[in-house]
Amino acid sequence: MSSISTLTTSNADSERLAAIHTWLKTITTPSLRLDTMRPASSDASFRRYFRIDGGDGKSYIVMDAPQPAEDVRPFIQIAELFAQINLTVPKVLAQDSQQGLLLLTDLGTQMYFDELKDSEANDTTHKLYMDAIDSLVLMQSHSQAEVLPEYDRAFLLRELMIFPEWYINKHLGVTLDAEQNASLLKVFDALLANIVAQPQVYVHRDYHSRNLMVMEQGNPGILDFQGALYGPITYDLVSLLRDAYLQWDEEKVLDWAIRYWEKARRAGLPVTPDFDQFYRDFEFMGLQRHIKILGIFARLAHRDGKLAYLKDIPLVMAYVRKTAQRYNILIPLLRLLDVIEDTAPVVGFTF
Repeated sequence: MSSISTLTTSNADSERLAAIHTWLKTITTPSLRLDTMRPASSDASFRRYFRIDGGDGKSYIVMDAPQPAEDVRPFIQIAELFAQINLTVPKVLAQDSQQGLLLLTDLGTQMYFDELKDSEANDTTHKLYMDAIDSLVLMQSHSQAEVLPEYDRAFLLRELMIFPEWYINKHLGVTLDAEQNASLLKVFDALLANIVAQPQVYVHRDYHSRNLMVMEQGNPGILDFQGALYGPITYDLVSLLRDAYLQWDEEKVLDWAIRYWEKARRAGLPVTPDFDQFYRDFEFMGLQRHIKILGIFARLAHRDGKLAYLKDIPLVMAYVRKTAQRYNILIPLLRLLDVIEDTAPVVGFTF
């Protein structure tokens, strides 16, 4: 049996946990067994989650998203939006947006990642990906402009700039000269020219194996959607198929991408009728995402002390290199990586 005291790690944390406990006492429906609260998970942000048992025999999730670093209002808005589309998302049962606290229904403990990490591409794997693609097409089919903020060029560029700051400079210990910086920005311009021209739909922005839950009904359960925007149609598909935590053979990725493209066309989504062009869009979008992720993983390690993300950098870098070498306009990125990784000094961690 857990208690609040056993979760405590610092005075500030003790005060926060006491505030959570006090808030939970005000909730009468569902009835909650406060002494059962225990850690459920945390993520790359300042949010964390607890699981708590109810008197009805069910378990529930407490989201702790303290202000000013976090804001639960987008989660509440998008949970309602996605529920109206009939996606499987947690239901908000109680909220205190000022304190950054939510009580949610529990979608269980079986992540796609846990089901897939040691598996081959078998029938079960295929079924899970088809379910995820069906939910993605459903979400995109209900997209409307001006409901979610735009995932525009400025936003996409800010994400890309995390890479030179945190991966190149802080992680590799390299400072780009003017020529190298200009070369990198030229590649960024090429990526963004493609991406902003893509059709726009609702974008989850982290639609991958660690945010999808295996469900008996309504598979998959979808988590971590509070950052959803209105943006490029290929973004979530590349998040799913070129997952930063799981790798599949290119042949399998291509097969799933074709199946998505066929389903999207049947659903009336504005995907290009030429699959080769669609796959190029998919690859350019993936490169933007993976360049950003390299920067984010380095930032999580060097700024936040979350070193576990470093082990995922080699897979993400492999995605970057494989895509860059396929397109002439992206070759300068490959050459730049060869130079900076060859000349990078050994850098110690500073937190």
